[in-house]
Amino acid sequence: MSLLSLHNLGKRYGALVVTDGVSFDVGEGEIVGILGPNGAGKTTLFNLVAGTVKPDTGTVVFDGEDVTALDVSDRCRRGISRSFQIPHPFGGMTVFENVLVGATFGRKAHDVAPGARTAQVLELTGLKGKANNLAGSLTLLERKRLEMARALATDPKLLLLDEIAGGLTERECQSLLSAIRDVHASGVTIVWIEHVVHALMSVAQRLVVVNFGRKIADGAPQAVLASSEVQSVYMGEDAHV
Repeated sequence: MSLLSLHNLGKRYGALVVTDGVSFDVGEGEIVGILGPNGAGKTTLFNLVAGTVKPDTGTVVFDGEDVTALDVSDRCRRGISRSFQIPHPFGGMTVFENVLVGATFGRKAHDVAPGARTAQVLELTGLKGKANNLAGSLTLLERKRLEMARALATDPKLLLLDEIAGGLTERECQSLLSAIRDVHASGVTIVWIEHVVHALMSVAQRLVVVNFGRKIADGAPQAVLASSEVQSVYMGEDAHV
């Protein structure tokens, strides 16, 4: 069953076409990776799904409902949440308080109290031991975990991860991948934009590749990376596994 369906999504800014008729589905429980060179339109695609940008053409259907006209907060409360490439936590607040904001204001009415949800998410993302630390004191890996935790605090059905592995060492990346696997195992569907291809390949069940705003490939990861068109797009970039 499709949790997310994008139909002919298009977005342009003047003469610049950023998203050009993109269509694909994401099944409930999938981890789908989004690949593409810089400027391919990946982040704009996330913005269209999350609701920070409205499409010029096409529709976004989530959990059987057309949400194209809904704003970010409405989509969030229906179960779409996202992280950002550069974490911007509330540096003067504790890790617990940062996550509590999402658990308090980003969810529909829920049986689990905001404080209890915050504790669940900190456990899931490996931040329980940092709960009382100021967010501004965290390492990059910890800030990445906090960025994911704040998104998860809203109790999403769909989590959008935007280049969350960027800037990490290999050891840090493996630690983060373990947390992402745990999040997925908890029942969250994930769509992940990433330039660190080997990280994406280690968890993604499907890859979608975009270039100049168009979808050029969609399928099993190894088959997609073996495509001559995808290899051409990545010429000069490390797309080898």
